[in-house]
Amino acid sequence: MSTFGTAPRRTTPAGSADRLRGLRAWQREAYQEYTRNSPRDFLAVATPGAGKTTFALTIAAELLENRVVAAITVVTPTEHLKRQWAEAAARFGIRINPEFRNGEGALSREFVGAAVTYAQVAAHPALHRNRTEVRRTLVIFDEIHHAGDALSWGEAAREAFDPAARRLALTGTPFRSDVNPIPFVSYVQGPDGVRRSRADYNYGYAPALADGVVRPVLFLAYSGEMRWRTRTGDELAASLGEPLTQDALSQAWRAALDPKGDWIKRVLAAADRRLTEVRRGMPEAGGLVIATDHESARAYSRLLREITGKGAVVVLSDDPTASKKIKTFAESQDRWMVAVRMVSEGVDVPRLAVGVYATSTSTPLFFAQAIGRFVRRTSARGETASVFLPSVPTLLEYAAEMERERDHALDRPMREGDFTPEDDLVREARKRKDSADVGEELPFETVEASATFDRVLYDGGEFGGGLPDSPDEEDFLGLPGLLEPEQVATLLRKRKAEQQAASRRGKADDKPDPAEQSAMAFEAVSELRKELNGLVGAWHHRTGQPHGVIHAELRRACGGPPTPQATAAQLRERIDTLRRWATTRRG
Repeated sequence: MSTFGTAPRRTTPAGSADRLRGLRAWQREAYQEYTRNSPRDFLAVATPGAGKTTFALTIAAELLENRVVAAITVVTPTEHLKRQWAEAAARFGIRINPEFRNGEGALSREFVGAAVTYAQVAAHPALHRNRTEVRRTLVIFDEIHHAGDALSWGEAAREAFDPAARRLALTGTPFRSDVNPIPFVSYVQGPDGVRRSRADYNYGYAPALADGVVRPVLFLAYSGEMRWRTRTGDELAASLGEPLTQDALSQAWRAALDPKGDWIKRVLAAADRRLTEVRRGMPEAGGLVIATDHESARAYSRLLREITGKGAVVVLSDDPTASKKIKTFAESQDRWMVAVRMVSEGVDVPRLAVGVYATSTSTPLFFAQAIGRFVRRTSARGETASVFLPSVPTLLEYAAEMERERDHALDRPMREGDFTPEDDLVREARKRKDSADVGEELPFETVEASATFDRVLYDGGEFGGGLPDSPDEEDFLGLPGLLEPEQVATLLRKRKAEQQAASRRGKADDKPDPAEQSAMAFEAVSELRKELNGLVGAWHHRTGQPHGVIHAELRRACGGPPTPQATAAQLRERIDTLRRWATTRRG
């Protein structure tokens, strides 16, 4: 007996009305657009976290009820998503088999449909075509841009599902880095001669944010000094965040993410401090570190144990228990999960509120999918997501354009220096081990990787960047965990204005007015925080103690609130205490 709900039955009109009453405004509007035309193909583009699954299953329930279709096939990017769809469908009284395998032949009668992956379809398109021809079938394509991952995948999807009675395509990120056409998607030629995908309904991040459906995202970027040694023995250095050649940027970026360097340690510690602040208003909040490969993921987990005293949940793509681990983490109150890039899409953990983008993958598609893991709201109002990332121009551009809507463009030439063709990226991402090949020679060895807070990006604006006296990171790490989007923007603008006023004032001899005195006090506290953090960093290097542990010990010794809320006098006392430790204690 399956655990995925009861067998589907014909519902009453009242049941249909109940389903519609439970929909969000955009879902009802998209539903009405669909039922108005009853199209064979329909593409709905909605930002991650908006509720595409609920919209699609409402359509599925209606089509089954009206006997327009008799079967459903859900096509997903990952194995984990198959079970997630089956569980969601069960709540609509629709039984979907997430365990269907290509060798099984006919689907058991207890199910109305099956959930399969794009790779599964590509492996045996004739089998799935036969299943589609036997019964009037609705095919739901989850994240349909994956059907264009490789030319063979697109051809297989066309062969398998061309006979479908209805096809409902969903995506949160319709754009791609390549020019492979996505099957069953309409393309319209623009005035520039380029064909672009056309959605039948579009619900972007900007309107979703305005409707309170998703969270706003605060991006915290970190630069730093990197030094590495090449295989020929040459030692090179570069500053992350400054203009660099592509090769230098690539190697500096890799040095920053190296678990043996201080950059990632500092950023993980800052992210954990931010998570602590967020959990004051959202106790169940969790964090996710997206790593490049298995080795890095395990190393980051060990670093988090040093910082927090507790291990992180590690999710690896070749782990058969990965889906179970993700579900267990979603239902727990554990602080951190670390995963390779495979977790960037299809992981529905609404309590994820803090993220660390610790991967060198740099396509706009992947970035959008990764950030989509943090924008899903829970029931609380005022939730703000915080994502920590390297100060890399490409990533900063993506972060600044969160609200920009893109379509998939065909006919454009692939230029040298363009993003990696998606075919190669997918072949790499589908490797079971997600790690370097055995015997692969490293291009360099990290010598030093320091981290420096650079700037905050929010709502298309920059805060803290480019000012002589930029606010310390603690000013942002200590932001309240629950603020409405307009409150976040107001607070950030106020702090930026204060910094600019302090910078313009310089060393004027005139006695400042009360407003200027307030700005001077703010500047003094900011400088004291910087001095304290510098001493804490030096003590960390001397003793090996995590930054958070040192700050906590100082608070126990001196009293007072956390550093972001401490007064100038309290900060000076902690500075004096730490200097005293340096002369009286042995590391």
